[in-house]
Amino acid sequence: MKTYLVGGAVRDEILGYPFSEKDWVVVGATVDDMLAAGFQQVGKDFPVFLHPQTKEEYALARTERKTAAGYKGFEVHASPDVTLEEDLRRRDLTINAIAKDENGNYIDPYHGIDDINNKVLRHVSDAFAEDPVRILRVARFLARYAHLGFTVADETMDLMKAMVEAGEVDALVPERIWQEMQKALTEKTPVKFIEVLRECGALKKIIPELDRLFGVPQPEEHHPEIDTGIHTLMVLEQACRLSPDADVRLAALLHDLGKGTTPKQEWPRHIGHEARGAKIVKKVCARLRVPNDYRDLAERVACLHLHYHRALELKPSTVVKTLVQVDAYRKPARFEKFLLACEADARGRPGYENRDFPQGDFLRQAYQVSKAVDVAALREQGYENRELAEKITEARVKAVAELKKRYFSANER
Repeated sequence: MKTYLVGGAVRDEILGYPFSEKDWVVVGATVDDMLAAGFQQVGKDFPVFLHPQTKEEYALARTERKTAAGYKGFEVHASPDVTLEEDLRRRDLTINAIAKDENGNYIDPYHGIDDINNKVLRHVSDAFAEDPVRILRVARFLARYAHLGFTVADETMDLMKAMVEAGEVDALVPERIWQEMQKALTEKTPVKFIEVLRECGALKKIIPELDRLFGVPQPEEHHPEIDTGIHTLMVLEQACRLSPDADVRLAALLHDLGKGTTPKQEWPRHIGHEARGAKIVKKVCARLRVPNDYRDLAERVACLHLHYHRALELKPSTVVKTLVQVDAYRKPARFEKFLLACEADARGRPGYENRDFPQGDFLRQAYQVSKAVDVAALREQGYENRELAEKITEARVKAVAELKKRYFSANER
């Protein structure tokens, strides 16, 4: 029995990149050997075990054979006669097919270290084409390492395109798509995740509502970039500057989906795209099994981002109505995320990246002054139920109106 450190820990150690999880492969052992050594078996489809002390994952060396479409259509063979090289060969990328022995020596039969040094994401073998999840993983790894200079090998991109054309992507289940997408949204450059999926044709299959935005024009006076798809990626870039949170970044990515349904004869204007977009966001999130808190933020950003942009022009009553629609009074943390996603939209245009946008601060102040309305005092005056709600709204609108006067007066000076 021999044990090797494998996968991401080895890759990131060579890269000098931070990592926390360690995965191990065990060669020359059986299930009974592992159980006798005190390991706890957790794998159902293939033998994976938890170390009795560290709780790190140890998997028996295995090979896989494609038996059906999709990423679950595999027959797994794990036995003591499977070699380390055979186990590494079934992995997706060469940079993930490196092992390290107990003496600190690297075993690198597929030249992953060379690809790390050359900053290339390259598939190990043609077996890559058997698992469509690997397309998502390549896109996610580029989102993780693009800032270091990594690119996708031409032959790997060609293979991914062929997989899409062969219909392999159609077998992906929503939960796995979202799992990889959510991880990608936390990486350094999530834009690369979208760009890779679009280049190989997978985006059109996975999120056609997003793919449809590319080639759709917008008014040049507001959008020098013109193309809605390009704008969307620029907004995602700005969201990454403003927030590390995946839900803010997702909201930025999906905020303009309504523009993909504007009739061509109405281009480049997109009247009503906000309400249309919110409905589309809801459908996309339902299809991909996106968590409710992510969906709720993305829906509100899609529906109300123009209210953010026009905040200084809105009537005080509309400002208060917007705060209620965003649910700012009950969920102030989500309100702040809403403001960040909308700010990313404002900045996601050439020449606008570093401008001042006072709308967010004004809405924050509007929230504070309207939240400060003394509800208890209104109750003491005998108001209750619907009448109380109306009086609260009146007081909030008055507070925002006074704020607006002070705000413009101060700015005029």
